[in-house]
Amino acid sequence: MKNPNEMSFLDHLEELRWHLIRSCISIFLFGIIAFFFKDFIFDTLIFGPKKTDFVTYRFFCDLSKNIWNSDIFCISELPFRIQSRTVAGQFSAHLWTSILAGFIIAFPYVVYEFWKFVSPGLHQNEKKNAKWFIFSSSILFFAGILFGYYVVTPLSVNFLGSYSVSNEIFNDFDLSSYIGLVRASVLASGIIFELPIVIYFLTKVGIVTPAFLKKNRKYALVIVLSIAAIITPPDVISQIIVSIPILILYEISIFISKATFKKVNI
Repeated sequence: MKNPNEMSFLDHLEELRWHLIRSCISIFLFGIIAFFFKDFIFDTLIFGPKKTDFVTYRFFCDLSKNIWNSDIFCISELPFRIQSRTVAGQFSAHLWTSILAGFIIAFPYVVYEFWKFVSPGLHQNEKKNAKWFIFSSSILFFAGILFGYYVVTPLSVNFLGSYSVSNEIFNDFDLSSYIGLVRASVLASGIIFELPIVIYFLTKVGIVTPAFLKKNRKYALVIVLSIAAIITPPDVISQIIVSIPILILYEISIFISKATFKKVNI
C-alpha cells in the first residue's frame, strides 16, 4: 500500500519549482540593491584590478622588495583601456553584473533552499546538519570568490593586459570582455572551492571512498594543474599560485571523505 506521505514525481517537480522560484526572487531582490550601488561595484570592485595600486599588486611589490630587494614584481602601468562599442553595452553590463552580485550575496539562501528540497529524503540526524552544511558551503564559496578576485583576477588582468606581440598594437578591451574575465575568474574559483562539499556528498552516496581519492591523487594533480591552466594566464608562476589552495582543498576533501566513510559504515 502506498504511503500517503510519499510524494509523486510530479509533486517533487512542483516542490523543486517553488524552491527555484524563491531562490530566483532572492537573487533578483539582492540584484536590485546591487543595481543602485553602481559606483562602488564598478569603480571599486570591477575596475579595481585595473589600477596599479590594487592591493594584490602592492603586496607582490612589497614582497619582492623585502625578500629579493628588487622591484621585479612592481607594476608601474597597465597599458590597456576599456571601451564599450555597443549602444546598450554599458547598461547591459550594469544589469548582468547586478544579477551576478545578487547571486553571490544570496548564495547562503540559495543553499538553504537546496537543503530544504533534499532534506525530506534524509535521516533525522542528517537533517540536524543543516546549519553546518549552509555555513560551510557559504564560507567555502565566499573564500573562493575572494581568492578569485584578489589572486586569479589580478594575475589574469596583469598578464593579458600587458601582453603584446608588437609595439604597433595598443590593447583596447571591450567592456563585456573585461567583465567576462573578472566574472569567470571569480565564479570559477567560488565553485572550485566547493570541492570538499561535493566530496562529502559523493562519499555519502558511495560513489567515492577515501582509498579511491588517495589512490588517484596523482591524477587529481594533473586535473588541478589543468584547471589552473584554464582559469589563469599561461605562465608557470600564476598556475602554481592557483594550484596550491586547490591541492590543499583536495587533501581536506580526503580527510572529510574518511570521516564520512566511517560514519556511513558504522
